[in-house]
Amino acid sequence: MRLSDMREGQRATIVRIGGSGPLRRRILEMGILKGTEIRVEKYAPLKDPLEIVVKGSHLSLRVEEAAQITVEKVR
Repeated sequence: MRLSDMREGQRATIVRIGGSGPLRRRILEMGILKGTEIRVEKYAPLKDPLEIVVKGSHLSLRVEEAAQITVEKVR
């Protein structure tokens, strides 16, 4: 499942980070790494951007950026 498909409050583990170049580097530098657990905090009123919590930090991603990240739901 893609990160952009998750709902508010759901938790997941990152499986794969797609993309290339500056976008991929920016995502990795923010601490969004394979195996990291994340939680979708909330979406903006128009569904873009979304706020996620990674290692206790709140980060905002555009939906198009979140679509590059493959996750697996935590049960």
